[in-house]
Amino acid sequence: MCEHRRQMGVGTHGFNPPAGRPLKPRPPYGLRSAIDGALHLRHMIWAMTDRINPPADEPVSARIRARIVKAKRRFNANDNIAAFIEPGELEALQIEVEGKMKAVLESLVINTETDHNTHDTAKRVAKMYLQEVFHGRYIPPPSVTEFPNAAMLNELMIVGPITVRSACSHHLCPIMGRLWIGVMPNQDSNIIGLSKYTRLAEWIMSRPQIQEEAITQMADLLGDKLRPDGLAVVMEADHFCMHWRGVRDNATKMINSVMRGVFLKDPTLRREFLSLLNLKA
Repeated sequence: MCEHRRQMGVGTHGFNPPAGRPLKPRPPYGLRSAIDGALHLRHMIWAMTDRINPPADEPVSARIRARIVKAKRRFNANDNIAAFIEPGELEALQIEVEGKMKAVLESLVINTETDHNTHDTAKRVAKMYLQEVFHGRYIPPPSVTEFPNAAMLNELMIVGPITVRSACSHHLCPIMGRLWIGVMPNQDSNIIGLSKYTRLAEWIMSRPQIQEEAITQMADLLGDKLRPDGLAVVMEADHFCMHWRGVRDNATKMINSVMRGVFLKDPTLRREFLSLLNLKA
């Protein structure tokens, strides 16, 4: 019987392939399952890696975003992301924004080809966003020299009004206002130059902002640098998302404050600080 099966091309344990067409050896079923699982896992890892480390030909914004996501950091409108931008990428990002801004104008059916007024509008807007009105997102904080409180100053200091400019995160409409800062130093506090308050305020405000969050960020920044007994920040601003659109109310302003340390605990000191602010000027 075995001889007959061999003559018919059939092995003793099953079908034998025709001459010249040997079957590839197949691994046992359990091993095949393990190999299939490993291949599936490898494809999943590749897919995740592509999200975290996009190819070099992807937009520069995707590469920056991937670094932030990999670091598990936030990149909200009023966050600073300078630590994730590599040399040369800010210029490339501006070119990318220019192209996308041109697409926005084209979708608004605005002639950007032969209209001399809008031919370079996309380029100007991209430069404005990256280098001016939102540059506080993309550059490191300004250098601030801190001096020890050698004279052991412990009296109320007020800086302001500081002119501040920003744009609301909701509609990207201008916010124009003034900022006052009150500091109650102690013998261990740091002292910074008067102009540095303005530079720090500009860095914080040069991002899409919400006024309530903006002065909280300002208070956190100054608290870390000065380490005073008390810190107070007051901001008054016009919001063009109300003046220019929506209810179109030109008279309404917003005033809010953040009080830390002794300003929060001592009502007399708080009243003194607020009484010295010339809000009507």
